[in-house]
Amino acid sequence: MGGLFSRAPPGKLLDAPWRKHFNWGNKEDDLQYVNSYKPQTKEQQLRILLQGPVGAGKSSFINSVKSVLQNRACGLLSEAPPIHLAQKSCRNAQVSTHHSTYSGPQYKAFKIQKGDSNCYYPFVLNDMTGLNASSRKTRQLHVKDVKRALKGHIKEGYRFNPECKLSKDDPHYNSSPSDSDKVHILVFVVDASTIPNMKQEDMEVIEDIRDEADEMEVPQIVLFTKVDEACPKISRDIRNVYKSVSLKEKITKFSADTGINIDYIYPVKNIHSESDLKGGGDVLILHALRRIIERGHDFLNKS
Repeated sequence: MGGLFSRAPPGKLLDAPWRKHFNWGNKEDDLQYVNSYKPQTKEQQLRILLQGPVGAGKSSFINSVKSVLQNRACGLLSEAPPIHLAQKSCRNAQVSTHHSTYSGPQYKAFKIQKGDSNCYYPFVLNDMTGLNASSRKTRQLHVKDVKRALKGHIKEGYRFNPECKLSKDDPHYNSSPSDSDKVHILVFVVDASTIPNMKQEDMEVIEDIRDEADEMEVPQIVLFTKVDEACPKISRDIRNVYKSVSLKEKITKFSADTGINIDYIYPVKNIHSESDLKGGGDVLILHALRRIIERGHDFLNKS
């Protein structure tokens, strides 16, 4: 796949931004939209599922959303414990995590506090085990796990096992998911700097997950993270993100390969420091978050 991607010099810029509907001056409008957003049904939660290869920046995006909404650079979320291959088995996976020795990554739901109040934003960001294309079996099981997550069948705290899907007998299986348990928008998180070398197997898993989401009519959005590492001109000035020829080619090619509309692919730079909050990275995060909420809200009302 790598040879099919960008042949343009990584520092080449267009004279004008290629995405016309993006405005760097819309930060306050986007922030007001997110701050005032409420689902139509009281106590309803909009559920956002993040999915993508290991290391693409899913946890960092959640941290970035929290940083932007709380207007301070928040500490990075703790990483899931490593997978110990000798400890995993389907038998152990079906036992409560209090008794199992398996230590795979957990299914986590993150809420974000509103200011200093005891209130939280009415959306939940779910992080699950990263896409692992090490074998055909793990790829198939991963897709099945994502499908169950989309339907709301996975309870928070479940530890994913690459050897088997979640059993209906497992205490973390939710047999009667509410509307709030179900996923309302699926967000693929992809590292823009590694896309030219992305494995064909990883791309196929994304396509398989898309097929499942499409069948359930769950909308999808893609986040291109680490754009500053993908192009030196973006690293120098984040405002070059929509002028970068090489980034545009990567996004265009990814859209063609996956069938995801190019309008639903958003480049972002995750927040790691106070300077990122002032350098334009916050604008990209807020813009993407607003689009995620808007599309998820449309599906929530439809369902």
